Amino acid sequence: MLMVPVRQLGEAERGAVERLLDLEPYAAAQVAERIAAHGLSWWRADGRVYGYGSGREIESLCWVGGQLTPVRATASAISAFGELLAAEDRFCSSIVGRADEVLGLWEQLSAHWGPARDVRPNQPLLATGAQPPIPVDPDVRPVRPAEVDLLFPAAVAMYTEEVGVSPLAEDGGRSYRRRVADLVRARRAYARFVDGQVVFKAELAVVTRRTAQIQGVWVAPGWRGRGIAAAAMAAVVADALTRVAPTVSLYVNDYNVPARRVYERCGFQPVGTFATILF
Repeated sequence: MLMVPVRQLGEAERGAVERLLDLEPYAAAQVAERIAAHGLSWWRADGRVYGYGSGREIESLCWVGGQLTPVRATASAISAFGELLAAEDRFCSSIVGRADEVLGLWEQLSAHWGPARDVRPNQPLLATGAQPPIPVDPDVRPVRPAEVDLLFPAAVAMYTEEVGVSPLAEDGGRSYRRRVADLVRARRAYARFVDGQVVFKAELAVVTRRTAQIQGVWVAPGWRGRGIAAAAMAAVVADALTRVAPTVSLYVNDYNVPARRVYERCGFQPVGTFATILF
């Protein structure tokens, strides 16, 4: 039995939810962006937000949508969220968040939702609010709307390489293409083009008033090992800090040593550890 109630939150609790999210400006950025865009009304949001706490207090959150994300989830909250979710069929494609919370939740859910396609237990969460200490690549810039067709193959290659499945599999790539086009229209997709080909790309996949979170960093295979990534990333960071948000953040697989070196050169500092469960 649940000793402390878990309940779905609505617009009346938005202030309390936003105060909790402000305590996790990097780890909860994806949840904060969605709530800022859609609020907590169930018919508007692309997911549900559950709160944990006694009485009217909310001490922990859990976003349940295409992605599952616990936020400031204590051990007792993880137990309560796990009990609630174990009774449902899984419809999320991943569980993402601070490592201790994600792994604790997965320990409870694995018997009901498993097996996972991949478990990434140690992903350094990094952030910076300072302009890069290295020169930027002047050829890296926001992608123009007319260049979506050039960017899309690189985005598909990055996604397939990083996630392990093709974004074209579900609906022929139509929804993924819309996502890429939306990022381009918002001037949140960056690339360096050489002879009409993308040799570097990255995007601000999440933007809140506190941070811009970089995802989708990719260097074309033929350009790897040439040392272009650091200056290219520095260009993204510099523009994002100037034009978009007061900080820039990202998370990276611990085993991706070359990427971690690039981010360190760009001035990123550790602010926590993520984990990701992929289905």
